[in-house]
Amino acid sequence: MSELVSIIMGSRSDWSTMEHCSRTLDALGVEHDVKILSAHRTPEALADYVGTLEERGFEVVIAAAGGAAALPGAVAGLTTLPVLGVPIQAWALDGLDSLLSMVQMPGGIAVGTLSIGKAGAVNAAVLAASILGNKYPELRRAVAEHRRERAEKVLAEGDPRRSAGG
Repeated sequence: MSELVSIIMGSRSDWSTMEHCSRTLDALGVEHDVKILSAHRTPEALADYVGTLEERGFEVVIAAAGGAAALPGAVAGLTTLPVLGVPIQAWALDGLDSLLSMVQMPGGIAVGTLSIGKAGAVNAAVLAASILGNKYPELRRAVAEHRRERAEKVLAEGDPRRSAGG
């Protein structure tokens, strides 16, 4: 299977969050590309890259940004592919500014926005795989297995009073 998901982040510092997205996609068997492109600093390069995604076979974009968080909206404005936004927990307002920037998209330009930080990065990967699972049954099975494994882990925890060493 060729690369189906593109992860785009606004700066290198976003990798500490988005590596969790990449690792989750790897675990689910989803081939993906990772790029650093900025809506503000590299708009032409961003437009060039996003403009080729569909013809190159990509089917979902995950865009992550902190601060003003314009990247997911800019990407959504350049493609009709589904765009999932991950707000980065940045220097101001603990990522709330990024979250609000993403969820306040104008009607008609959709960005499916996930939660702030690591959980959002992981969930973006799972949601991308779920979307792809509509076309690729092996990815639907991978998501189901991922959920089953997580459920088993929770059920194996048992009574916390007995595992607390007390």
